[in-house]
Amino acid sequence: MSQLLNRFLGSGEALARLQDHAARLRRLQLVLERGLPPLLAGLCRVANLKDGTLVLSASGGPAAARLRQLTPSLVEHFVQAGHAVQIIKVKVATPETPQWRRPPTERHISADARASLTRFAATLPPDSPLRASLERLAQRSRE
Repeated sequence: MSQLLNRFLGSGEALARLQDHAARLRRLQLVLERGLPPLLAGLCRVANLKDGTLVLSASGGPAAARLRQLTPSLVEHFVQAGHAVQIIKVKVATPETPQWRRPPTERHISADARASLTRFAATLPPDSPLRASLERLAQRSRE
């Protein structure tokens, strides 16, 4: 896999084509955002353009349905902006699922330990980072 990637990135022509395509998609995204109502513009992205077919990605079924209703006027909008768009296909994007994270474990410190930390912190110089950390730990701790 890494050999293929190195070979691809090594050829300047392939990388230049990829960069041109990405720039074209960014320009199309700007045209799309100008042609949509503000609430809908935030829910739609340009996915690809190939052979006059523009693929749009909508974040949810309702946004995709509204976008499909607007496709005839959007084709005109893209043509007026100077882009060779003949067909618009709308796809529903899969929602991003947040990664589950285990909640942080609660650490408890006894009252004696908290008092010891506070006493030890008082022996450190006032500008010591360790002193500030120990004082913060003692203040935030729970029994």
